[in-house]
Amino acid sequence: MQLKNRTDKIRKILRQHYPEVKTQLFYETPFQLLVATILSAQCTDKQVNRVTKVLFDHLKAPADFAGASLKTIEGFIRSAGFFHNKAKNIKNCSQQLLQSHDGRVPASLDELVKLSGVGRKTANVVLGAAFGIPGIVVDTHVARISGRLGLTANKEPVKIEFDLMEIVPKRAWHDFCLHLIYFGRQTCSARKPKCFLCPLEKLCPWPDKTTGPSNP
Repeated sequence: MQLKNRTDKIRKILRQHYPEVKTQLFYETPFQLLVATILSAQCTDKQVNRVTKVLFDHLKAPADFAGASLKTIEGFIRSAGFFHNKAKNIKNCSQQLLQSHDGRVPASLDELVKLSGVGRKTANVVLGAAFGIPGIVVDTHVARISGRLGLTANKEPVKIEFDLMEIVPKRAWHDFCLHLIYFGRQTCSARKPKCFLCPLEKLCPWPDKTTGPSNP
């Protein structure tokens, strides 16, 4: 109960600092969000948005990607990194959507994770942003910050996901993860967290806090 109470206080502070949150990936359809999220692995949202701005002008729907050659897809997504694997996954995923889902993105975690290139993180991003279905999205920010805040002792994304599900109300899953992502980008960075400016400092048990802007 004590951990839940502390988590509630953390959630309240984050809501005050970030009253409106949404995924930073640009998209017009659930399928475009799915493609963008696959591309976001080991790549910043800003770079993905640069890639998809051009990509979605040429290839928009599953049929477009399924009918395109791997070389064509690779040419558009090269700057997103790991483009060989990502192109293969996106093409295979598009074919699977056409074959099994009439070209539509399923609004189900179990169905989404059966698609090529789609893990629980990607599935939960799509469910939350495109369909309003709550899910815990464990990216590098969420994993790092939930560990520093003492909300989980685990390092594996799936275990972190289930730990957070226990202490965060289901209705808040999606927004809480976005709050942590925003917070991670602005304050609680990996190498130089701004602990001296952090609104959560008194609730954070992390032992390696920085004390000023000149700290390493």
